[in-house]
Amino acid sequence: MPASRLSALICSIGLLVLPASLYAASNLAADPAKSPQPRWIWGAEHAHDNEMFNFRKVFELPDAPKSAQVWASCDNEMWLTIDEKLVGWNNDWRSPTVEDVTKLLHAGRNVVTVHASNQEGVAGLLLKLHVVTVSGKTVDVITDDTWRVKGETPKDWQTLAFDDSSWKTAHALGKYGIGPWGEVAKNSPSRAGQATPAEELTVLPDFKVELLYSVPKSQDSWVCLTPDPKGRLIVSGQGGPLFRITPGRDAASTKVEKIDVPIGQAQGLLWAFDSLYVDVNGAGIGGHGAGFYRLRSPDGEHFSQPELLIPLNAGGEHGPHAIRLGPDHKLYVLCGNFTNPPKNLAATSPVKNYDEDQLTPRAPDGNGFATGRMAPGGFVLRCDEDGKNVELFCAGFRNPYDMDFNPDGELFAWDADMEWDVGMPWYRPTRVCLVPSGGEYGWRYGTGKWPEYFEDSLPPVVNTGLGSPTGVTFGAGAKFPARFQGAMFGCDWAYGKIDVFDVVPDGAGYKATFEPFVSGKAFDPTDIVINTDGAMYFTIGGRGTQSGLYRVTYTGHDSTEPVKPVVDSKAAEARQLRHKLESFHGHQDPAAIDAAWESLNSSDRYLRFAARVAIEWQPVSQWQDRALNEKRPTALIESMIALARVGDKSLQPRAIDALDRLQPSSLTREQLLMALRAYGLCFIRMGRPDDATVHALQAKFDALYPSTDSIVNRELCRMLTYLEAPSVVAKSMALLASAPTQEDQLHYAFLLRSVRAGWTPELRKQYFSFLNLAEDQYHGGASFKNFLRHMRDDAEQTLSQQEKQELASIIAHRAASPTMKVATPRTFVRNWQMADLLPDLAQVNHGRNFAKGKAAFESVQCFACHKFKDEGGSIGPDLTGVGNRFTAEYILESILLPSKVISDQYANTQIVTKDRNVIEGHVVKDEGDKLVVRPSPLSEAAVTVEKKDIARTQLSKVSPMPEGLVDVLNKDEILDLIAYLRAAGNPEDKAFKN
Repeated sequence: MPASRLSALICSIGLLVLPASLYAASNLAADPAKSPQPRWIWGAEHAHDNEMFNFRKVFELPDAPKSAQVWASCDNEMWLTIDEKLVGWNNDWRSPTVEDVTKLLHAGRNVVTVHASNQEGVAGLLLKLHVVTVSGKTVDVITDDTWRVKGETPKDWQTLAFDDSSWKTAHALGKYGIGPWGEVAKNSPSRAGQATPAEELTVLPDFKVELLYSVPKSQDSWVCLTPDPKGRLIVSGQGGPLFRITPGRDAASTKVEKIDVPIGQAQGLLWAFDSLYVDVNGAGIGGHGAGFYRLRSPDGEHFSQPELLIPLNAGGEHGPHAIRLGPDHKLYVLCGNFTNPPKNLAATSPVKNYDEDQLTPRAPDGNGFATGRMAPGGFVLRCDEDGKNVELFCAGFRNPYDMDFNPDGELFAWDADMEWDVGMPWYRPTRVCLVPSGGEYGWRYGTGKWPEYFEDSLPPVVNTGLGSPTGVTFGAGAKFPARFQGAMFGCDWAYGKIDVFDVVPDGAGYKATFEPFVSGKAFDPTDIVINTDGAMYFTIGGRGTQSGLYRVTYTGHDSTEPVKPVVDSKAAEARQLRHKLESFHGHQDPAAIDAAWESLNSSDRYLRFAARVAIEWQPVSQWQDRALNEKRPTALIESMIALARVGDKSLQPRAIDALDRLQPSSLTREQLLMALRAYGLCFIRMGRPDDATVHALQAKFDALYPSTDSIVNRELCRMLTYLEAPSVVAKSMALLASAPTQEDQLHYAFLLRSVRAGWTPELRKQYFSFLNLAEDQYHGGASFKNFLRHMRDDAEQTLSQQEKQELASIIAHRAASPTMKVATPRTFVRNWQMADLLPDLAQVNHGRNFAKGKAAFESVQCFACHKFKDEGGSIGPDLTGVGNRFTAEYILESILLPSKVISDQYANTQIVTKDRNVIEGHVVKDEGDKLVVRPSPLSEAAVTVEKKDIARTQLSKVSPMPEGLVDVLNKDEILDLIAYLRAAGNPEDKAFKN
């Protein structure tokens, strides 16, 4: 059905207002496993991809309902209504919709309608509505071949008055329990699911946290929110539709509205210009897939049809994210690094001429993640209120989820790290960044990430280490003490906390310190806002976890009156100068060169960056001679970076001559690093110099190598390997042997892997012996071992046949398998289901057996794929911190139903060849014209697929983690295992106390 037809259908349905207390209902009777059993139905005997059908069933109630519950599952997507009221939306048949619908029914004729669609493969709809009337009579409505179905959607088809006599009879596929769906009712959500109690959270003194709403799983798991002008909150689930919450005095008086518009799966929401702006990240709802939308609402109550402002080609969790309104009354849209920049960007975009800018050969991620995702990486768009004049404002992020403007009007984002890179020299921790016009942050796929000292990028305000940042907000408008009104609050989903950042001016930029503000277990914060009432509101959830809405208020005695930012006059002056320089971005201006030139020599990196971007926008002919004749070292280097980026290749000899005027002995450490990057960009952008120039530069840099500074040595090594200096192998191997850190050693090993000349037999032996040592003894993230293996493979390609023979015994070494605790084989106990264990989950909080939990962890081979307390493999996610962010129910569900929620980073790739063969596994190497796939995470066996033979690739919906792992454990052992995981392996945890 066309999206516009569905939009009209859904938007004709009124808002359904439900008190939060309604969702406390628990014993729902609509169990499809009980008689009468529903049948799976569809509109035809055989389903087709991208097919849509509309189903209707009219039924009679002899008198008013006393209770009514509906249970429904659809493969793949459904909108369910009863008597013209929207009950729910669902796009995951594994997680059926379960709803109390008593208030939607009445005595007499009623109608249940479903708009259902199929993405691909098999399809079906299964539904049971169980009603008990006030007189005690029971009415069951089940899907069977008495339902009516039609492929098109006539007007008012969901009303009782509609005549469906011309519709076809639904095709019954089989009774409940048939394949491929099985006994899906065992996956039904717990209606009494509760978010983590506020009393179990730790907050800074004099602040109070309240749990206002525990989100039913039928409402999905909430990941973003925004206040509306009336102080209500609009929220979206990661996979579901939109809701509106009116916060009450407490949980009982808090109300929830289902906003019946055909849009959802939002990871960015903003109310501005009498409109709700929505960033959809996913397949979408009602045909409204990934993109930036506007829903007009002049009265603040009702919404227009979704209007697509900017199509955003993206998928997975690295797609479109936050939306913010800037002090310039422009809209700012944040996107992760799996999002393609939109077409027809405005010519005034501050960011232009971006590239990979890799001086030496790069390797992809050891596990294949993001391979081929090229610059610009994650980015921020800027546009007007109608989505016009779309500019690329800044770029080079990995995957920041949220951003916000501080009281000075400056934009900040919290960018996510790539934890798989931990232990490698290119690892960059999670970091908070100032986001000015034209900003570049240097994310490049695989090993290509720019270090923060690269002069053509901007540094972080503060590094925050490992983490998974989600929502951020500044405290402006909060009824909090002065310190917190100017602070930034950031949610760390991975480590179960909300940090408070004290962000203070530092020249034209900022610096920050941080500490936990709220923390707890089973606490996975997703978004955070300051509402019009001066309170802070935040949500927990994401990836199908139990979601909840919380409020934070200040209860102390300090003043909470609004305060103006403390003005640092010197910093304010520097920011004002930066803003003036940024005003030249995106266009040519005769005044720009003179206005910006002096700042090229500034000691302030933000001013230098803004000035260089301003100059790059001006005609090169107007400033190239001035740059080439510049005598001040900093200004000379900065202008040569600009010339390399935008100048003609014919200027390379003059640019190198200009850089050669620098006297290395007189340069500061910062200037020397800047100069090395400037030389590198001259080679990257303008080509390899002639042989005479290369020989001269070899001598120049060889005289500096090694330095007394480890970072300078890293860049000298990079430069000399590019120049193929004869001495680089011997000098770098000596540095590798004496380097104090694993990361320094691996930096030299990585750069030397592709060097062919300068090796002696002894140096070759030392090199491969080091790789053997690293594979056996060094530790890192999920890609660590594969990075080392790729490094070894590349190095072997540089060997002659004679060298391979001489080094055969050393090269043959392969790292030991991931640490695995081998236990005595266990026998089958039971095919455990959620329903078997849910009633006993409360027992994981006390009286458990630590030794048996640890033994269970080892016996089901968790160590083979997962790291836990610095032991184990790296195929799957690190399990050490799961207790901080996940409930016991979610951990159990992840074990029993591993395919229900799969992170993009750990999903297998499904490859369908042109002759219809299907290969699933982890892409371990992209060799240009072919892919190397490892089907099993526990085997080195690989399959090579020629790209020319591939029809399509997509993320697999089946987890690499097999089902049934705990079927060899008894109930107490499973509970002990969950307690062990939640306690992070700490035997002193309260779960092991009686």
